Amino acid sequence: QVRLVESGGGLVQPGGSLRLSCVASGGILALYLMGWYRQNPGKQRELVATITGTSTDYQDSVKGRFTISRDNAKNTVYLQMNSLKPEDTAVYYCNARTSVMDAWGQGTQVTVSS
Repeated sequence: QVRLVESGGGLVQPGGSLRLSCVASGGILALYLMGWYRQNPGKQRELVATITGTSTDYQDSVKGRFTISRDNAKNTVYLQMNSLKPEDTAVYYCNARTSVMDAWGQGTQVTVSS
């Protein structure tokens, strides 16, 4: 089973930037549909961005501000987050998926506040 470990979260002021990283072990990240999700207490987990091959897709609220990318040599997927807003505050989770697997990381907290 693939193991995912996120990092890069923290406290940032509105308008600031963060880059989240998700390192995969026990599997080959290049073979998976990779995604970033986020969740706040009492709310459903929501999809932020996905990447498969070189194709990417984004939630409307983050288009133009967030960029998902992958480095297959490092078995790592990134989420570059710019122009952050307070409503981006959440725990961000990395996901790796195939037709027979659905793996999640432990999450990393992102807090956007002045």
